[in-house]
Parts: sequence; structure tokens; C-alpha cells
Amino acid sequence: MVELKSGVNKLPRGGYLVVTSVGYIQFGAPPETIKDTMLLPQKVPTIFVLPGELFNVEKGIAVAELEFPIYFNHFLCRKKTLIIGTLEQRERLKIVLQESVFGPENLNLAVEFPQGEKSPHFPNLKAEMDYFRGDRKLEDLVEFGIFDENSRYALGEVLIERREGVGFFVYEKGEKIAEIPWVLDFHIKYDIGQRLAKPFSPPEFGITCLGPSHGFDPEDNTSGFILWVNRRGIMIDPPVNSTEWLRESNVNPKLISHVILTHCHADHDAGTFQKILEEFQITIHTTPTVMDSFIRKYHALTGLPKKQLYELFQFNPVMIDTPVYIEGAEFYFHYSLHSIPAIGFRMHYRNQSFFYTSDHLNYPEAFDKLFALGVLTPGRYEFLKNFPWHYNIIYHEAGIPPLHTPISYLASLPEDVQKRITAYHIARKDFPKDTKISLAKFGIENTVYPEITESRYKDAIRILDILNHVDLFEGFPLSKARDFLGIVEEKSYRQGEKIISKGEPGDKFYIIASGEVRVEGVGTDFKKTYGKYEYFGEASLITGEARSADVYAETDVEVLIIQKNDFLHFIHGSRLEETLRRLAETRKSNSWDVLSSSPVFAPLTSHQKTQLESILHPKKYAANTILLEEGKVSEKAYIVGEGFVELARNGQSLKQLGRGDFVGDIFSLQRNFPAPFLARTKTDCELFTVNRDDLTHFIQRNPGVYMRLLKVHQDIAP
Repeated sequence: MVELKSGVNKLPRGGYLVVTSVGYIQFGAPPETIKDTMLLPQKVPTIFVLPGELFNVEKGIAVAELEFPIYFNHFLCRKKTLIIGTLEQRERLKIVLQESVFGPENLNLAVEFPQGEKSPHFPNLKAEMDYFRGDRKLEDLVEFGIFDENSRYALGEVLIERREGVGFFVYEKGEKIAEIPWVLDFHIKYDIGQRLAKPFSPPEFGITCLGPSHGFDPEDNTSGFILWVNRRGIMIDPPVNSTEWLRESNVNPKLISHVILTHCHADHDAGTFQKILEEFQITIHTTPTVMDSFIRKYHALTGLPKKQLYELFQFNPVMIDTPVYIEGAEFYFHYSLHSIPAIGFRMHYRNQSFFYTSDHLNYPEAFDKLFALGVLTPGRYEFLKNFPWHYNIIYHEAGIPPLHTPISYLASLPEDVQKRITAYHIARKDFPKDTKISLAKFGIENTVYPEITESRYKDAIRILDILNHVDLFEGFPLSKARDFLGIVEEKSYRQGEKIISKGEPGDKFYIIASGEVRVEGVGTDFKKTYGKYEYFGEASLITGEARSADVYAETDVEVLIIQKNDFLHFIHGSRLEETLRRLAETRKSNSWDVLSSSPVFAPLTSHQKTQLESILHPKKYAANTILLEEGKVSEKAYIVGEGFVELARNGQSLKQLGRGDFVGDIFSLQRNFPAPFLARTKTDCELFTVNRDDLTHFIQRNPGVYMRLLKVHQDIAP
């Protein structure tokens, strides 16, 4: 519980709380701050001030996540929430709340069903949403307060002043009682359970709970889970900060390249956007209806055009009751019964069947009532009544009606059915003691491993899966897979064991199958580690030079090894040989240290930095060299290695850039638009140039980098 003091109070998860004569005033609301405030004496604030920016690019989260405070105040406290901001912020937030509270205003479900509206289970989703909405309008839940022309807002004897780029000031009876920074402080808070001693090795089939509870439970993580299929992860509605939790738990994020997004409530979609901005481009599976809602919501939060948001990930639009294959498993999707469009699914893999309800009111008495009212169509009614209780594993939500399934109903089912049910989206205190139902257990250490019939080709599948996820071999023809199986060897190293010694001849290429390695002795001040699906030892094979670094097993490691001549023959005739030669030359220019000290590129993983190094060209430039001409299209961008570069517009200096800074405008470069400013070397410089096509390809594969470069664009050329 937060202990309040006079003046400014920092909330544990972020944002600030000020105690005033008109009640609590909260500045900013990063995800789940309601779990900090709902236990306060006056409970959740009813007054919120929007921060200067609604979205934090670095962490990929909204810092004005007001859905749950609004729900709490309206449904549990019968109070309206006052949201104070600018006119522009009001319009953006109204879009967010429309999508999350009431759902999309227009629906076109016919394109998502194989027979359109004639499909047997076609729902009247609009009628279902209207039923849950009742006669509520957005203005029944929230009131918007707008700063006046002097950037002030008065509440009784309390005055809030907004100073652009500086912060917020709170006065009471003319006396300043609080000062809030413009950039909000926020903190990642989650329980990682037990960190694994060794990097996680995914099973042929398994389930890891990312959170067992709901958004109003301060004791547990919000619901979400990972399905492990074919030793690959599929995230379902990852809760916020799941990516950080996985890293802390010793789970390589490269193991998870798919997300199923069921609907657009903050406890289900916030972690999805974080995953999008992680190390590589992922695939999101959902219906066009849910995806359109997601894009409208995050367009309003981030300010990015919808087309740019779609470019951050691969979208697989699923059809209802039509098979979708993900990592070798067969999925069938359906719409659950909820207040906004939400999908659940059934899945088959080998001898296992799995059913996931998503948020869903699964209650026969409710079905009968809604059918009698004409809300449910006959086909929809039959579909909901005939729940597949015979499935081997049922992951079923449980919560507060009328939006969720009462746990009492699940506990009334026959014992043999209860034994197949794992309940989630429910607080531990609300879970019944006398039941055969299992409560989802959070943590990688509590991963469930149902028995599965293994494939006779499991070893070949495992090796080819590794080949498929090594970016070096992207675009190689299928015929190369047979060659790969013929030349690859497997070897294990114990933690601390040396794999490569500096100065020895390069005779092998290594791909990490599991574990992590540490690179030492390359003259860098920054740690360099590589994990699963990453590689090392390639440079000396191409250049013929001796090994330039020592490589140790950071953990127990399994690697795939290819001998030098086999490797050179395998890549012969591809662009890879040229890429690796360029990478070796770039590294001689201290590129690793430059990227590691860069405000934009420092957060990149070792693998991402290696990718970026492979497209850089080091070059020296004399002082007063024009790099970008204002109003002219450029084919290149730059990263400053040594020296200084000045940016100017209309003859006026904008900014001076130094070591590690990005010189260019990603928005205009990507679209072949004229540069919005002049860039000129202020001193003699060593720069790393990168061609537009190479950079465009790189950011397509690394959407988090793209977002950071767009932030640079917004800061320099708003």
C-alpha cells in the first residue's frame, strides 16, 4: 500500500499522485497503476491529468492507461472520472476509450466467416455489444477538462498549470504544493517467480502462465500465457512487461515469434504492442475486426499513421471456423461472448486438444436470457450452449458476471470435466477450495508439459528450425536445407569452457542451438553476448585472418558447427559472402563501441548490432561537408563515429550531433521524400554511412528501432 505524504507522491508503477482539497489528482497513468491506488484511503483517483506524451516509445507502453481506473470508478464506485488535458489529447483519448469500453462503432463480420452471414454460427455481435453497453454513453463514464489559453485548469481552490516541455505545477490557495516533471517516471513491476539457472529449452508441447489474475488484483500478474508448440512459443494476450519478465526468467525472446490477440482491453493488448517493438518482427493472428480496433487505438496513443503501424509486424487475418496453422498446430477461432469483439480458439496438435475461452460469459442461464431477448441468433445460441467440455485441456477464464464466467458455474460441472479445466483471470482469494479445477500457476518454473506423441523426424525438424531462424540464411532456397543437414555437426560446451581462442586460425562457423556465449578481447568496453539462433566465428572464415577474440560458454551451450570449407561452399553464389566481408571491415572501425554508446542504438541486442554493422560503411569526411541537403532527396543516412555534425533548417541551427547519433530523417528517407533539414560536418568526422534500401530492410525486421528513429524524427522535425 502506498503511504501518502504532502506534496508529490511517486506511485510504485509510475505516475504521480497529489493530495489536494478536491481529492487525489493523478498525473499520468502507466499500465496497472490502479493496483497501486485502489487500496488507498480514498481509493482510485477520479481526477487525472494527461502527461505531455501519451506513449513511451522506449518501453512501448501507454503512460495514460485510463481504462481500468474508469471501469473501477464507474462500475464499482458509481463515480465519473475527470480527465484533464489539451483538446488534441481529448480527441485521441476518446478514440482509445471508444474502442476499449464500447468496441468499434462499425462491424463487417461477414468477410470473416466462410459463408458470410449465412454461416451456421454467424452472430449479431452488434446486438451483443449493445446489450452489455446498456444505455451508457462515454460521457456517462468520463468528463474531459481542457486547459485554457494560458495552459491552466482550475478545480475549486486548486489550480493546475501546464508548461510545455517543462512540467506541471499545482497550486492551492495560491501556494505551490507540487511540481510534476514533463517526462513521467514509471517503473516496471512484476514478479518473475524463479529465474532458471539455465536458458529455457522449450518443449514439444507445453503451457506457461504469464499471469493468472485480472487487472484489479494487486497481488498477481494480469492474465496471459504462452503455448509452446514444436519447441516454439505462441503468446496469447501477453500482459504488460511480459518481455522483460521473460528475459529475467532466462527465456530467449527469439523463441516467440507469434502472438494471438483476442481483444482490445488494456490487460490483453498492452503487452502485445511491447512484443511488437522487441527484437524482431513478429506475426499477429487475429480477426480483421479486432486488428482494426487495435490499430485505431494505438494510432491514437502513438500518433503514428495507421499504415506505419501495420508495417511494424506481420498480420495474419484469421477466418472464423477455418483452420489456421501456427508452428504445426491447427487452430480454429470463434467469437466469445463479451462486451467488445473478442476471440477464443480450439487447437489440435498431435494427440492433444486445447480450448481457450478468452474473456467470455459462459453461463447457460445467460444464454437462455439473451436468446429470449433476441440478442443471440439461433445458430449462435446453439454454438455457445454446446461447449466442448471433452477437450483434453481447457483454459477457462473466470470472473465477475455479466462480462465473465462465474467460478461457481465451473465448480458445478462434473468432476471429470473440472479436472480438465485450468482457471485464469481470477484472484487467488476468489478461487474456491473444494474443486477439482486447477488455478493457473504463474512462472516459467510452473510450465505444464502435457504428454505428446513425438515426430519420428524430431531431430531433423529441430536442426532445420534453427536454420530457419538464422537471419544470415534468409532467402536461401529450400534445396539448401538438405545440404545443411549434410554438413552440420552438434557439440556441447560446459559453462565457462573456452570455445574459440584469440589468435588461432578460423576453421569453424558456429550457430547457437541453446544457451549463451560471451565474446572477450575485441577491444570493446561493452559486453557482447549471443544466444539461441545467433552465430559467431564467421569473420575469420571470410577474411582468412586469425580469430580476433576469445569466446566462452556463458552458460551450458549447445552449438551447431560447420567446417570452414563446407561453410564457404554452402554460401557460395549468395550475397552472404559479401555481407560477411563488409561486417569484418566495419568492425575494425570500432563500430561496436559507437553503437553501444548511441542514444538510439545502445538498447539493441548483440545480434541486432551485428545486423546493423553488416550494412554500415565507415568513411572519413572533412569539416564543412554537406551530408544532407534541405529539400533534396537523400539515398543515405549516417551514424557519427568521431566528430560533430550540425543540423540546420532555413539557415537556423537546430542541433549538434556527436558520437553515436543518427544523422538523417527516417520518415523522409523511407518514403523517398526531400530531407527536412541540412546536415553538415562541423569538424573532421568519421561516419558510418548506410544506404536507404539496407536501412529500410533493417528497420522492417526490427520495429523497435524503427519506433526510436521515428522519435528522433519527431524531436528534430515535428
